[in-house]
Amino acid sequence: MCTSIAFWDRGLFGRNLDLEYHFGEQVVITPRDHAFIFHHRAPLAHHHALIGTASVAQNTALYAEAANEKGLYMAGLYFPGNAHYFADPAPDVLNLAPYELIPLVLGSCATAAEARSLLAGVRLVAQPFAPGYPLAALHWQVAGPDGSFIMEPREDGLHFYDDTVGVLTNNPPYPYQRMNLNNYRGLSPRTPDNTFAPGLDLPVYGQGLGGLGLPGDASPMSRFVKAAFLRQNAVFPDERPAQVTQFFHLLDAVSMVRGSVITPEGRCDETTYACCIDTREGVYYYHTYDSGCLHAVRLTEETATGTALRCVPLADKSQFVFDTPQ
Repeated sequence: MCTSIAFWDRGLFGRNLDLEYHFGEQVVITPRDHAFIFHHRAPLAHHHALIGTASVAQNTALYAEAANEKGLYMAGLYFPGNAHYFADPAPDVLNLAPYELIPLVLGSCATAAEARSLLAGVRLVAQPFAPGYPLAALHWQVAGPDGSFIMEPREDGLHFYDDTVGVLTNNPPYPYQRMNLNNYRGLSPRTPDNTFAPGLDLPVYGQGLGGLGLPGDASPMSRFVKAAFLRQNAVFPDERPAQVTQFFHLLDAVSMVRGSVITPEGRCDETTYACCIDTREGVYYYHTYDSGCLHAVRLTEETATGTALRCVPLADKSQFVFDTPQ
């Protein structure tokens, strides 16, 4: 389970990674000359530099989400029971394994429009990275300076949807998530008028009454509604650091608290990490569940150059800043 949020007009993109286990995640920069290798097409020897969270295997970054130096973002989110990958490659199309999508799209494209054009010819093949590696059932949010779209792999091929909401979670498929927002069209950040019974004295007893009915549970549809409401109504300050902080407030509002969601295997599904990628400044911000403070990794010209992956392990210890009384 996960939640991804995109502000293409602000160049801020990010997600909560909700999972009951760790997968060797770390912040990874793939420089321009680190070759991307594919099963069914020629390698991409030179490409845009990427930064995001990934596990690394066989000198390959397996990204959960990333952004490139041009400002394009892509995140894969769990889509069980609905994601469909074809058993075999087909001729005359671009056959890709699911894990190859982020490297190819972010390595090749600078805008959402370019990415959508490239993906229109893709056939996703049920091919894991290597024997023993899971084949995750995913759908994707792709966003850049020119907007955002959702891509879902179904039995009849890839489906593309304009993402005017700027939010993606998990099941059900995106059209149902989008349609469900109609059930909440009466909500507002403002105190509502008494339309229940105008002649009845119903005094306002506190702030926030306009949001009564906004879901608060951790299910995918509820997180979609709550994230959409907050994203559409969030007020951003002018200062860039404060904008990043505001972005994390949105993610924290739909995060999973350890112990509140138990999987069928008896494990805690929790927000392993939350991230915000500032594509204008080239900075990847994150916090993990146990390290609540914000950490930052910058994509610089130096780190974008060369062939070697640049890796930063995620902080996983609680950290505090102690202020000294005056």
